[in-house]
Amino acid sequence: MCGTCGCADPANEVSMTDTATGHKVVLNGGHNHDHDHDHGHDHSHDHDDHHHGHDEPHVHGPGGEIIPLEVAVLSKNDKFAARNRGWFEGRGVVALNLVSSPGSGKTTLLEATIRKLAGRVSISVIEGDQMTSNDAERIKQAGARAIQINTGAGCHLEADMVAEAAKALDPEKGSIVMIENVGNLVCPAMFDLGERMKIAVISTTEGEDKPIKYPHMFRAVELVIINKMDLAPHVDFDEETCRANIAQVNPDAEVLCLSARTGDGLDAWCDRLQAIVVAP
Repeated sequence: MCGTCGCADPANEVSMTDTATGHKVVLNGGHNHDHDHDHGHDHSHDHDDHHHGHDEPHVHGPGGEIIPLEVAVLSKNDKFAARNRGWFEGRGVVALNLVSSPGSGKTTLLEATIRKLAGRVSISVIEGDQMTSNDAERIKQAGARAIQINTGAGCHLEADMVAEAAKALDPEKGSIVMIENVGNLVCPAMFDLGERMKIAVISTTEGEDKPIKYPHMFRAVELVIINKMDLAPHVDFDEETCRANIAQVNPDAEVLCLSARTGDGLDAWCDRLQAIVVAP
């Protein structure tokens, strides 16, 4: 694992807060939340690209072989992700994993979406941030149930964290659980949370090159939302170039352009969500 994300730090505290009750639970108790080190990983992306210029730590497998710590952690995560996927599917719930860099407008988009779909689709939210419950409180004010996960030094959500939050949310059948991941375009690409799909949110203020600068993330998503289109003329954003960069990395990715602030393009996004809910 990367040496800076805090995943391997036993002192890092991961906590979950229910905004409805204010109840806070420490999930790891010193980061031992089933984050032990198993083996094997069948994701299609290449984990060698997540190397940070240092020797990877290793653990010993049951046969005595040496296994890179990164592979071991991801294997354990995948087992939880598979359970999550079955849990969501068994309850007729659609889980969507929203990923982006910080400041792309994920929370503003969720607020607008919750209000737009009120009375049509029930939405609850798992919020991931290193610190504070600010975003979860915003979601609550928008009218949706929210659980906040604070990852401390960690730079991404993991499947076991989502499992605990999903149980606390207890989403109703036919609803959507939005997982707002920690703002980061690197590590969340590697961690399956048991979601139906990953959705990337980028903004015009970030420029057109994010897809080619962070190709592993954009290869992992099925849908890309280009947000803050109302600011495009003011920041010289070239939509055609951005779409071409997305297609270069992931030619199958669907692209939607909108402004969460003004509401332009929001109808197409909400229609897409309703289509996902009714899809088998």
